[in-house]
Amino acid sequence: MFPYPSGILHLGHTRVYTISDVIARFKRLKGYNVIHPMGWDAFGLPAENAAVERGVNPADWTERNIDKMKEQIDFMLADFDWDREVTTCSPDYYKWTQKIFLLLFENGLAYRKEAQINWDPVDQTVLANEQVDSEGKSWRSGALVEKRNLEQWFIGITKYASELNRDLDYLKGWPQKVKAMQRHWIGESHGAEIIFPTNNSSHQELSVFTSRPDTLFSVQFLAISINHPLAKKAAESDTALAAFIKESSSASPDSKDGYLLRTKASIPINPFNDKQEVFDVPIYIAPYVLDTYGHGAVMGCPAHDERDFDFWKLHSPDSQIVQVVGLQDVEAAKTRGLDSPFTDKAGILYDSSVLEGGLKDLGDYHGKTTKQAAHDIVKSLENHGCGSKSTQFRIRDWLISRQRYWGAPIPIVHCDSCGPVAVPDEQLPVLLPKVSGSSFGKGNPLDKLESFVETSCPSCGAQARRETDTMDTFMDSSWYFFRYLDSQNEKMPFGHDVTTKNMPVDMYIGGVEHAILHLLYSRFISKFLGDVGLWNGKEVHNEPIKRLVTQGMVQGRTFTDPDTGRFLKPEEVSTLSREPTVIATGKVPKVSYEKMSKSKYNGVDPEECIKQYGADSIRAHMLFQAPVSDELNWNEEQIQGVQRWLRKVISLEETISRLALERKTYSGVDTFKLENFELCGVHHDVLEVSQNEFNLLSDVQRYIQRIANSIEVELSFNTVISDLMKLTNAIIAASKPGEDVNYEILLDSYRKLLIILSPITPCTAEECWERLNSNLELECKSIFHERYPTHQKIESPFTKYNVFVNGRARHSFEALKSLAEKSEAEILSHILKYDDVSKFVAVERIQKVITKPGMISIVMTKI
Repeated sequence: MFPYPSGILHLGHTRVYTISDVIARFKRLKGYNVIHPMGWDAFGLPAENAAVERGVNPADWTERNIDKMKEQIDFMLADFDWDREVTTCSPDYYKWTQKIFLLLFENGLAYRKEAQINWDPVDQTVLANEQVDSEGKSWRSGALVEKRNLEQWFIGITKYASELNRDLDYLKGWPQKVKAMQRHWIGESHGAEIIFPTNNSSHQELSVFTSRPDTLFSVQFLAISINHPLAKKAAESDTALAAFIKESSSASPDSKDGYLLRTKASIPINPFNDKQEVFDVPIYIAPYVLDTYGHGAVMGCPAHDERDFDFWKLHSPDSQIVQVVGLQDVEAAKTRGLDSPFTDKAGILYDSSVLEGGLKDLGDYHGKTTKQAAHDIVKSLENHGCGSKSTQFRIRDWLISRQRYWGAPIPIVHCDSCGPVAVPDEQLPVLLPKVSGSSFGKGNPLDKLESFVETSCPSCGAQARRETDTMDTFMDSSWYFFRYLDSQNEKMPFGHDVTTKNMPVDMYIGGVEHAILHLLYSRFISKFLGDVGLWNGKEVHNEPIKRLVTQGMVQGRTFTDPDTGRFLKPEEVSTLSREPTVIATGKVPKVSYEKMSKSKYNGVDPEECIKQYGADSIRAHMLFQAPVSDELNWNEEQIQGVQRWLRKVISLEETISRLALERKTYSGVDTFKLENFELCGVHHDVLEVSQNEFNLLSDVQRYIQRIANSIEVELSFNTVISDLMKLTNAIIAASKPGEDVNYEILLDSYRKLLIILSPITPCTAEECWERLNSNLELECKSIFHERYPTHQKIESPFTKYNVFVNGRARHSFEALKSLAEKSEAEILSHILKYDDVSKFVAVERIQKVITKPGMISIVMTKI
């Protein structure tokens, strides 16, 4: 995921770019054509706020930050395709963001309407629902969000809601957690739309959506939103209600307040056999009811919904709660009681013969499962013309209007005669005018810029006003990966063929905090772009991302005073001894790992770390410390272990070079043959090796396969580093005097180690590679021109032998399979070397030696 150019690269960036870089370099070694691009998510409030604070233009501030961060990224050795670089605040990029908006507009998916919106009073702009946290605060400023009614631009993502939800099933390479979060946000609910008749003078009906039509006969009230037409109509003649609505406009979604209307409703169908009784249902206006869910009205079933239960207990505490669904076990259903609502969806409908608070008679519905009852009730509603089967979604249309300067201008002109008119393609981009820092303050400076606002209508030529709202920055980031593939295209956002060939993204790496906002919008825009023919992603359901990797957060070591709980600065703590101490008091501070922040004094500057330890050490340490999806507790003290390992790799080059120059060979008699094996690029039909040589070759081949699998399939980089350390130690051990290993095998093993190492620690690998080839006077191309070693399957020439003496197991050992083919004398000579055998064998009494695969049996005469 491309970064916001804040000017500071933090350890979270370092982690995600290291993971990405290792995979890209590894795939190149495997022979793939790898597209590993980088760009900048450069519009947005932080830049504008910084401009206000510093009295500069956001463009200047952003450009300086990009230059700084590019230096930092190079410093950590990330190998990006800078020729594909995109910057969302560049006119040659946002021209195409504007074009995509116009395509949405042409297809009826971009529209303007007055709506109640979330207003950030600090940043002076509108927020989408997704940008307001569970406490009703702005995701960016932390301010308590206000509700206002404004004319706003929306994108019709709800028209794709069913498709977005359904196609999550095809995203096999996505974490289940992310898919679950998107499913919850989309909120697809299957149920019924029910029309409740009312007794007011206009005979107005109330439409309600419910996912539990089986609970219809437990309805004890209806609740409508404060902006429901019935509420607004009633408020015209009820000053107390008007005051309640005004006061409730900023109420929490968890509010249990309610205002009882004089108008009542009745249940639209009667379950009773005698068809006589009528159910009067009170209607409340309640802030907890959302305008955007269903029809801004809900049916209150206190017996079967926790929120309804709490609301009814507050507003009608003396009323008996009506229960119609109970446990499947009849006796258990009778005794359960209603101290809390019964919300199990797999219950049975009962009348008063079973449930104390039940209706006296449920007719044919008594004894039916909730599933069957729901089906039958919907059928009855349809027959009576007062309801039907329905599907609803929690997700709302995407509010993209922002009353700020630093964003892509919305390419619309407002004409009194023609209404909203699209800016013609030949006039794109609608350029963001250069504004001095002194022009910034609260609100959008574009509103005050006549040279920008005043224009003519593209349709009729009359005087008109340009739209001054800019787009939500998630519009910019919803399609940027397409632009990477064709970043220099001046005629269209991207070419159809090059995009279809290279999409979807094979691997996308970034934080789980983007699970809903960015990733959901990206899926939506990708599907839309496929539908309008800009790319052909039908085979992948127009999904843009094949595999998603969400790395864990990097946390810093945090010290707090044991007495006051105050966060301690690094200079207030001594870490010279095994246990840290507070310098002022000598006490031991509390130590924890928490999200890095200035207020906790636990932040780490990656650039300073690289200067101190080297980029290779930081990269390897970061991968070694924790699995990718886990939080990483940053502890610099443990970097020393990685540094010691890399020093071993570097020192090993001198040893291998010396042995190769000496042409150190072994010509012992205990050798065996390997067929069709390659060493240092030379194919051997037959290769004679010792047992130590075989062990080293076997280790190398095993780690070649394991490391490739860990990177490609499991993304288990901590085990990759562990395996590389083990392989390094195996080569060191084999290169010691007396280990009977020929120099070709040592050289081949070391070369393979360096190639495998190169995606992770590119400096160390390249330096050792160059020195090795130089010392041996070999042609030297960069190690990054090499290929990842091919795994060569080695069948072990050894087998396990169990030794029996007169039928009793005495010993087991490993030896060459060919031992079984040797003479009886040679076999005896071999096995009598083991004390566990020789002490039970008298050679003069041996009658015979029986040899079978994996078994040697000695038969002796009995005394």
